[in-house]
Amino acid sequence: MTGEWAPNTLRVSMPTSNQTRLLAEGRRRKILELVDQTGQVTVHDVVTRFAVSAVTARSDLDALSSNGVVLRSHGGAVRYEPTQDYPLKVKATIHRSEKLSIGQAAAQLVMPNETIILDSGTTTAEIAKALIRAKLKPLTVITSALNIANELADAPEISLIMVGGLLRTVSNSFVGPQAEAMLRDLHADRLFLAVNGFDLTNGPFTADVLEAQLNGQMMGISKEVTVVADSTKLGRRSLFRIGPIEKVHRLITDSHAPEEFTDALRKKGIDVILV
Repeated sequence: MTGEWAPNTLRVSMPTSNQTRLLAEGRRRKILELVDQTGQVTVHDVVTRFAVSAVTARSDLDALSSNGVVLRSHGGAVRYEPTQDYPLKVKATIHRSEKLSIGQAAAQLVMPNETIILDSGTTTAEIAKALIRAKLKPLTVITSALNIANELADAPEISLIMVGGLLRTVSNSFVGPQAEAMLRDLHADRLFLAVNGFDLTNGPFTADVLEAQLNGQMMGISKEVTVVADSTKLGRRSLFRIGPIEKVHRLITDSHAPEEFTDALRKKGIDVILV
């Protein structure tokens, strides 16, 4: 025989990384639509509906959770409602990169020798971490939040004033008449206020009445009020109003904030910082 015989080979075209990414994005959009319709989805639902492995299903839900559009639950995910109150451990997983950037921007506003208030929340916790890195000397921080107090407890350049009262376990912070009474004798240069909703007409909102009352008092004893909130909180209301929008001096939020919302704030004389 002349030459060599070679069997026909079957060539399988594998998807490129770009094609894989597009497939994943399309699938995740459909998963999000399903969550919007039903309020929740399980890993089994994703596996069955989209013919993917459980590993891929969990990866899709993790990606949607990290973007803040769903909340991971045991065996699946549920719809995220920005104006509802969630435990700190849950909040810490939502919009993490945005909160980090907001925290860094807020810390840059603080000057040595100032007294500031850090409201409870995961965004204000990022401000506390950024202040530690900045090593401002001296600085006094007032807070009602245990997670923030824990962050600042070992910072030698920071004098920490802890507001006590009734512990709200969901926010890991103190509220109530005792906390309000302690605040009456204090004064601050700046308040950094984390919110569940921020409305153009009625201002900042939170999900708890005692939290709202304490936050309102914080606004009253502060020279300057800065709302720190990711863009999902904008244009929304929660259950309880904290205080009038006229007392808000600044908003720090992420670059996905609706332009019409930020423009309206600026027309009201409120400074807006996008990160």
